[in-house]
Amino acid sequence: MTPLLDFRSDTRTAPDRAMRAAMAGAEVGDDAYGDDPRVLELEAAGARLLGKEAALFLPSSTMANLVAVLAAAPAPGTRLLTGAETHLARMEGEGVRRFARVELVELAQRDDGAPEPAALAGALRAGAGRPAVLSLENTCMLHHGNALAPADLAPLVELGRAHGCPVHLDGARLANAAVALGLPVAELAAPADSVTFCLAKGLGAPVGSLLCADADFVARARELRLQLGGTMHQSGVLAAAALEGLERLDRLAEDHAVAAALAEGLASVPGARVPRPPRRTNIVTVKLNGVDAGDLHERLADRGVLVLPLPDGNVRFVVHREHRPQAVPLVVRALAEAAIQ
Repeated sequence: MTPLLDFRSDTRTAPDRAMRAAMAGAEVGDDAYGDDPRVLELEAAGARLLGKEAALFLPSSTMANLVAVLAAAPAPGTRLLTGAETHLARMEGEGVRRFARVELVELAQRDDGAPEPAALAGALRAGAGRPAVLSLENTCMLHHGNALAPADLAPLVELGRAHGCPVHLDGARLANAAVALGLPVAELAAPADSVTFCLAKGLGAPVGSLLCADADFVARARELRLQLGGTMHQSGVLAAAALEGLERLDRLAEDHAVAAALAEGLASVPGARVPRPPRRTNIVTVKLNGVDAGDLHERLADRGVLVLPLPDGNVRFVVHREHRPQAVPLVVRALAEAAIQ
């Protein structure tokens, strides 16, 4: 059966008519020479949004995180402290070990996704005298998309600062966190020295992320992007779509509402367990009693619903702008049928 509803990721969005029009009409230069007008406009707008001096447009959040670590930790053997269940540790760990030559130190996390302060304090004591970088994440993808408030991260930032650690924030879905919390994006970005901000997830751009920081940090990051092969040329075509996305932050509340309705509906299915994060955003996870994640993924796919199986036994639904409230009963029915297969 051809899949009808694709919930694997919010990266599955396609550029809409307005984005395609902006791309078609984009005035371009060559970003390798720093003269692409749409890229310059996007970087300035991103820096303002996140309250930082400067921003750099990169092809992906994975590259943005790697460049951030390289820019903050030029010495081989620097310790990179991050939650054991962050995207950086689970999906990007091999890359930062290989290319940044850091020692990845994985920290225990609380149920809300924030690293345990005691775990961070212990890691900092154990590595006393060695350079370290602290990386935090908001929202917490493997903790059911929970949004962390400034108070959740403040003790961790204070601990890192007390030990001289630069603080990086993987804010790939920071816009979702800001909307869920009703706070400006800049307020959530303020404690970090550098912030990754994805344009190709909930904001719906076809490609790209911003790395935002002070001007000196971004200058180093720009050189590193070039060395990694991440410099794009007439990338104003992509930046034009991303600029459209930046105008739509408030629309993310619609995704959150659909996700909340989806969570409620899935929880009504006998045998389904749907975690309730403190501050839900656009991610819903579910386990079905007696069915492993891989099997559930296949059963749902047979019914036209695509999800992502996770290592913890959950399957993940990520809501984005192409999902409508009318999809919720269809997905709930698919799960109910999968439960009795």
